[in-house]
Amino acid sequence: MSRDLVHWTHEKIALFPTKSYDRNGVFSGSAIEKDGKMYLYYTANRYLKEQDENVHLADGECEESQAMILSEDGFHFDNWNGKRQIIPVIHDDEIADSMDTRDPKVWEENGVYYMILGSTYKHEIGRVILYSSKDRENWSYLSQCRMKNYGYMIECPNMFEVDGHRIFTGCPVTPLTCDGTVEYEAVSGYCFADFDAKTGKLKLADNYSLIDYGGDFYAQQSNLDEAGRRVMIGWIRMPEAVPEEKKCGKVRNLSAEDCVGEGNEEDKCTLSAVKENQVWNGMMSLPRVVEIHDGKVYFAVHPNVRKGLSKPVSSQEALRSGQPFCIKTTFQNGDSLNIGGYQISMENGTICTDRTKVFPHTDIKKLHCQIPNIGENISLEIFVEPNLIEIFVNDGEYVLSNAVYHLGTEIQGKAEEILTWIDDEIKEN
Repeated sequence: MSRDLVHWTHEKIALFPTKSYDRNGVFSGSAIEKDGKMYLYYTANRYLKEQDENVHLADGECEESQAMILSEDGFHFDNWNGKRQIIPVIHDDEIADSMDTRDPKVWEENGVYYMILGSTYKHEIGRVILYSSKDRENWSYLSQCRMKNYGYMIECPNMFEVDGHRIFTGCPVTPLTCDGTVEYEAVSGYCFADFDAKTGKLKLADNYSLIDYGGDFYAQQSNLDEAGRRVMIGWIRMPEAVPEEKKCGKVRNLSAEDCVGEGNEEDKCTLSAVKENQVWNGMMSLPRVVEIHDGKVYFAVHPNVRKGLSKPVSSQEALRSGQPFCIKTTFQNGDSLNIGGYQISMENGTICTDRTKVFPHTDIKKLHCQIPNIGENISLEIFVEPNLIEIFVNDGEYVLSNAVYHLGTEIQGKAEEILTWIDDEIKEN
């Protein structure tokens, strides 16, 4: 939970499998608020057959349906009595795929509720499927849109308006290869959309653009913040886990001494848990504000992030502190920056990155990334934490994010300003 999209606390598990239709997985979805109540929608997963030696793995195919649960306060969920299957498994291929139809995103427009689902048509063409409802609980099929240039499937679809422009975001499942090696199975993309709310007809642009050019950003979600800004957060994929102390729901690493303190027995982490060398895998990106400038979509870092990063720090101290920090600088062709072994350079009007020295799986994942040609002079905001570097070019005109491992302690090159968290902010959270 967060009040500012920067400092987060870890709450108890909200949803878990309890029904026959979701016995093998409560998959991602979305939520809306109405009259102070939270309506949460998710994809329910059920294996058609489980493996004999491990019931948590499918022996063959599975099937997916859509379900919902209502919470009075957004914190408490009755997983035993509060769930309801609202869209059963669909076995008509012309409407949806029984195994791969998921990630419901729900929104309200002119008194009608809409749901968009990601799916595939015969595992050959990516498609999205639309449903509508007047009461948030009873849903009717509305339409679908098949896109041959969006991979063989689309995951995590979303649709919203920014400054009068309707934007679609989703994750086309389409393998990206380099020299015959598959680097990623799917990407995150966006395009402008034309949606007629009365007829339900949806038309997407023939091709999509990347939300992030680093390859690790995926499964993005978006909502409105308290100021009405469209804010997007994505999952950062990581090839291997990171050994680390128990985090206790906080946003920084904790020592053993930190973990012994006040709190109830259920939420308190113990010294023994720290000594067990807990590991974690996967993290979330910084919150990004979706904006339109001169007809182009930007993904700018949320202003609350800049607000927290306001304490100057030297290049000698930044990486050694272990705390997140931001490098602000400008680049021209020929400029470069080395952040603990992570290389950033500008060549022929484009930003290029090389994480070969700070990434363990050099044989299977994308090591060299670049954005499209952007001109001769650009501004950079580079947000650095121990396992993630996010580069915002020209205030979000392009973004490039990379997971990293074992950064060094030296910063070399053109770093005009380095800012870290205010001490009070770190202590408080």
